[in-house]
Formats: sequence, C-alpha cells, structure tokens
Amino acid sequence: MADNGVSFICKRTVVSTKPVQPGQFSPLSVLDRLNNENNNIRIVFYYSFPARKTAGELTDKLRESISDMLSYFPVVTGRLLRTSDGDWTIKCNDAGLRMVEAKVMKGSVEKWLQNVDREKELKLVHWEEMFHKPYFWSTFYVQITEFERGGLAIGLSCTRLLCDPICATMMIKAWADTTLIGQITSPPLFRPLPIQNRNTNHHSSSLLDGYGSYLNSSPVPKSDNNTKNITTVTLQFNQESVRKLCVATGNDVNGHGPDPTPFQALAGLFWTCISRAKGMKRGFVDMSVCLDTRKVLGLDKGFFGNCIVYNKVVLLRGDGKYGNYEVLSDAVASIKEAVSEMDGRDHVMELIEWLESEKINRNSLVINGCDDHLICVDLESVDCYSAVFEENVVPVRVSYYMDGAGVGGGQILVMPAPGGGDGPESRVVAVTLPEDEAEKVLEDSLIRQLGPIILMGLNKKTN
Repeated sequence: MADNGVSFICKRTVVSTKPVQPGQFSPLSVLDRLNNENNNIRIVFYYSFPARKTAGELTDKLRESISDMLSYFPVVTGRLLRTSDGDWTIKCNDAGLRMVEAKVMKGSVEKWLQNVDREKELKLVHWEEMFHKPYFWSTFYVQITEFERGGLAIGLSCTRLLCDPICATMMIKAWADTTLIGQITSPPLFRPLPIQNRNTNHHSSSLLDGYGSYLNSSPVPKSDNNTKNITTVTLQFNQESVRKLCVATGNDVNGHGPDPTPFQALAGLFWTCISRAKGMKRGFVDMSVCLDTRKVLGLDKGFFGNCIVYNKVVLLRGDGKYGNYEVLSDAVASIKEAVSEMDGRDHVMELIEWLESEKINRNSLVINGCDDHLICVDLESVDCYSAVFEENVVPVRVSYYMDGAGVGGGQILVMPAPGGGDGPESRVVAVTLPEDEAEKVLEDSLIRQLGPIILMGLNKKTN
C-alpha cells in the first residue's frame, strides 16, 4: 500500500532475545500518570548513504539488533493493565513492540527532505490508538523506511504515559549502539522518582499553583484550531544569530544579570511572534515552558520514564506594547524567571510530593488545563545526533512531535542543530500552529532579521 510516496511492506511483532522473568510489573510514576495514554511522542531519524545493492539488507540487520536491545527495556515490550486502584501499570510480559517496514520509491533521503512537510513526515512514523482491550495494544512502534535511491528513515512512536522525548531518544541510541558495536553504552535505569519526605504542608509556589489549575480544569472544548490545517515549520538558527538574540535580550527584570540561554532567548522570540500572529494587540498568549528535570532531581541520564515538568510563564513587566526589542526583553525576562523556579531540587521535589498526595483524592491526575496554552519545550539536552547505526553515518536530521498538552494553543520545540550546526549555540526550532498563524510567524520582522534557514513547512518560504 502506498501513501504519500511511502509504500508499506509489512507489520510484525518484535520481542526481546532474553525473556522477561514471569510476574514482573513496573508501576507508573505520578509524572507518568499526568499524561493520557493516547497522547504520543513521534520521532523521525534521517540517515543519508548510497543506495544498497540488496534491497532490505539494512532492514534485516536492524530487525535482528532491535531484539537484542529490547532485552534491556522490559517496559517497552510490556502491556498496560489497571491495578485494583484503577491506576495504570505495566506488566512486563515481553509481548513485544510493533515494527513496520516501508519503502519510498523513486527518490533519496536528500530529495525527500527538500520537499517534506508535516503530513508527509508523519507517514514515516507509525502510530495506533489504544484498542478497546488495552492488554493487546502495543505502547511502542518503530518504522523502518528505506529510500530506493539511498537513505533510511527510522521512526519511533510511543505513548507519553510511559516516557518523555529524552528517554525515547535514549532507546533509539541504545538500538544504534547495539547495531554498531554489539552492546549498549548507557543502559536504561528503571527506578521510582525520588521522594525525600512525606510533607503534607506544601507551600504555595508557581509550580504547585500551575499544576493545581491544570488538574482542576475541565478538558478544553474543541476550538476552531481543531478544524484548521495544522502545520509544523522547522527553522535552523546559526550560532551568530542566536548569540545576537541572547545579547539583545540580556537584561533581566532588574536591568542586569546573565544573558539568557539559547532556549530562553528563542522561547521569548517565538512567544512574542506567535502572540502577534494570534492577533494579540497587547500582552501575550498564555504559555507554559516544559523542561527535563533529571539533572535537578539528581537522576542518572539513563532514567527511563517521564521527567519533564511544566511551569506557566507570568509576564513580570511591561504590557507587550512597546518597541520590538522592549517587548522581546520582557518576554525573555519572564521566561528566565519561570525556568529558575524549576532549577531548584526542592521546588520539583515538592511538586512530586504534592502530586503523590493529590492522587489519593482524585480519580485522575491527567492534565487538562494547559491544552489551550502555547507550550515551549526545551529539548536542548536530547542526544539524538549520536544515534549512529553504521560507522560514519550520522543522522542528517531528527524531527520530534509531541501530541497532547499544547496542541490546541500551539507548540515550540527547541532542539540541537544537525551536526552541531556552525557552533554549540546553533539551534533548530520546530513550531506547530494553524497554517495561517505559522505563515504570519515566518513573516514577522523579528524572525526575518535573524535569517534562519527554513528546513520544513509552507513550501519553505524564503527569507
């Protein structure tokens, strides 16, 4: 079956080479249970190399190595079950993940990337909604797509109930290491989130207040955005332009302090431009920043599970109606403050403890209230370009999609640049919005003057 140039060959179940011991279960953390089971992560890794003489040769090799890799990831091959309390848990029964094999005829990876858009790219990563019988539903899917004239795409999709983009990337890296050198260099770590004490007297903070609002809100009704054409545009900013932006927005709320990080500066840039694209004459649309908290919590990089936390950004000064860089500086200062509130272990630990106490009083911990917020996700720490399956063949591009919170209001993902770009501060930003709003963002003078390269979306409008 061919779909948008992709011919699907087969779908199979892949299990691990080492069976899981019977009776093994893996409970979900409170950060896991904040996600709906049908909300998903989708990642596409692109590799460029000459066409192979034997069709399917590489796919056969990858099929063998993934079974070895899965022996280290019993959660990935398990199935969801409800506990007596009604919570989800994973039964590690080695039921396997689903693998789809596909082919793109009459083209190479390079040609595909010249014309790719959101709709085409999502054909490279298979996903299925939960069945009415969850026990038979695979929570992870991989798709291997070979290009007839050279190149390969590897797509991974999984439910956000079990992992975040960081550990999903770690899984692909483990698969690559197994294929290339026959062993995993950084095994996954399965352990509970840390809880330092059972404090029931939690002090008010922006984190706790924000999550309380998210959990108390009803699901956001479908809006016009649900019926609009949603697109994703991907821009690459070189190191010089990112440094220029950081310096230009370098004053904090008191008029001094360190320059913002690339994430903070770019988040402020797109918050400003998207607010204008959505018709805001003054101020900004509601936005939450989303950060990985493994380092803050003292967890190993190999921790497998959800460890990303949201914090709503509160405008600290100004009203969004000054000159371009005054408005932008206000936005960045506010984002710096929101990020700083997530940098302290005590704040995040208190959030986890509060969520643990809340689960006793609630039927569900699933986040509803930020569905209409703009969500800006810091993916600067993902190690995606080290996923090397063959010697000297590194990913030429990696794309991320996060379904769930923020789809209604839009999403901003800030990621490393392919090959490191032209320096360590080079970044790629993927923005998901209704098509008419995305077009206005691309035309905004604040973005145009930085001269980004448009990698994907809207027929790659030129600067």
